[in-house]
Amino acid sequence: MSPDVTAFFDDATNTISYVVRDPMSRACAILDTVLDFDHAAGRTSTASADRIISFVRKEALEVQWLLESHVHADHLSAAPYIQEHLGGRIGIGEGICAVQDTFGKVFNEGTEFARDGSQFDQLFAEGDSFHIGQMRGDVLHTPGHTPACMTYVIGDAAFVGDTLFMPDFGTARCDFPGGCADDLYTSIQKILSLPEATRIFVGHDYKAPGRDEFAWETTVGAQKALNVHIGGAITKEEFTKMRRSRDATLPMPKLIVPSLQINMRAGHMPEPDAAGDVFLKLPVNKL
Repeated sequence: MSPDVTAFFDDATNTISYVVRDPMSRACAILDTVLDFDHAAGRTSTASADRIISFVRKEALEVQWLLESHVHADHLSAAPYIQEHLGGRIGIGEGICAVQDTFGKVFNEGTEFARDGSQFDQLFAEGDSFHIGQMRGDVLHTPGHTPACMTYVIGDAAFVGDTLFMPDFGTARCDFPGGCADDLYTSIQKILSLPEATRIFVGHDYKAPGRDEFAWETTVGAQKALNVHIGGAITKEEFTKMRRSRDATLPMPKLIVPSLQINMRAGHMPEPDAAGDVFLKLPVNKL
């Protein structure tokens, strides 16, 4: 079965969110939503999420799932905001517990911060499945970028988060705490073992040099043949050497500090103080 997929591109973070609909019903899932954040002012807004909410209401869809491919380091999740307006269960990979443990220490969260993934409604493991209406989704654990990275295979479509980009842009970085280039190579091979006609939907696009338009849909076959980092017969040793060398040149994402603190809480803000004000921490020399 082939789901109906509608993409929403966020210019500020180069993120693509997806509404994935069962073509035989009004059931849908929403993947990797964005809460707008003005870093300089410390202010959130909801224009990106409201576009999705408006679309879902216009199409009279029923949201069953709000899926996160991983704990994003480059944008804030709008999952709780959309859940409040449209319903649905928030799901992520069970590797979230490792991410919470790592970054709970980085941000000195203390014992009051739960590190068991309980902020989410569903923790997925390798081999789990779920349904969107009558359409089945299967879960692949694809770590490497982060320990919690998941690929959701829904019908003939695979939503890979940051694991793979468009073929002319390559693959995810692996230098965040808990990342691993060896694991990423293995995860990508798992994705590329899907049927060659499988549609791949990526989590970001940055327009590789020479390309005029943003893009987010490709196929397993195109990735195997054309991906500039992993295509052809590249070995694990060649890939990991390239990935580690490239990662050493990359700056930290500009929203990594607020994103991690909020996204490891399933998109919720830290608990407010006695006056009702919310604060984020800025760790020094920790990232």
